Amino acid sequence: KSKIKIANEIEILVDKGYQGINKFHSNSKIPFKKTKNKKISKEQKKFNKELTKERIVIEHINRKLKIFRILSSTYRNRRRKFGLRFNLIAGIYNYELKLQLLLVENN
Repeated sequence: KSKIKIANEIEILVDKGYQGINKFHSNSKIPFKKTKNKKISKEQKKFNKELTKERIVIEHINRKLKIFRILSSTYRNRRRKFGLRFNLIAGIYNYELKLQLLLVENN
């Protein structure tokens, strides 16, 4: 069991690998899974597609952050410094993102 507590006001978007997360966090969105004998309905497929559209943005950000090797492999440094290092990398990403937005606005 995870020791990390996430407030129920925060909505969590997860993939099919997180079945059962609703037991720990009630405000979670999980895609529907077909069972052995039962297919998913059109409404469920539509829900899955909309959820995927929301999640892809997050997945792209994760990919950009994992360019930094310290986040793409096992963290081997002091645990108390991880938050600082992660925040620095996120700050670099946000800075680059803001530069891209400014360039788009100027053109």
